[in-house]
Formats: sequence, structure tokens, C-alpha cells
Amino acid sequence: MDHASANLMECTDPIETKIITAAASTRTDDETLAKRESQTHNKEQQLLGDFYKKLGEVIKNYEAVILFGPTNAKTELYNKLQARIHFENIKIEVKDADKMTENQQHAFVRNYFSKS
Repeated sequence: MDHASANLMECTDPIETKIITAAASTRTDDETLAKRESQTHNKEQQLLGDFYKKLGEVIKNYEAVILFGPTNAKTELYNKLQARIHFENIKIEVKDADKMTENQQHAFVRNYFSKS
């Protein structure tokens, strides 16, 4: 996962991938001006919060989840989930991972859950 999208994979045979994307920021050149920088930042934070909320709605249906990817988005999501009581009984682990192809992601997920 990253700040733009998350690939949701259920450990079934075969693994199917569902992609959830964050709403795109509608930043324009005018919005990069200093007087609008705060507004733009707040809007981006709101869009990111909405993205994490969508992911949380899916995650709450599982007993175990692995969050992985090349950015810190996985850690940000983890921290948001840990602050909510709905997720206290879900085993959530965070792993750093380089950018991967879909097949590499499937192998990563299979390997992780075969050890659990």
C-alpha cells in the first residue's frame, strides 16, 4: 500500500486482488501559492483520512491483517487503527516491503499467512 492505493488480498486459492484508491487531490498551480498552502494541506489530510477510513471498514471484517509496502502509509494506517476499539481483537502487523508486482505481492501474502 501507499498513499494513493491499497491492494486488498484475501488469502484464498487463488488470491484475488481488490484495489482501493484514495481520492485524488485536485491541486492546481494556483493552489501551490503560500496563501493556499494550508488549505491544500488540510484538504489532502482529509482525503487521506477518508482513504484510511475506507480501508478500516474492510479490515474490521478480518482476524489477521498484514500491512506492507514501500511508504509510511502502512504505519500511518496502523496507528489510526490501533487508536480505535473496533480493531483491538484483530492481529495487525506492519512489514516494510519494496515495490512489488502483483504476483510478488501474492507470494508475500501466502508466505506470511503460511507461517501464522
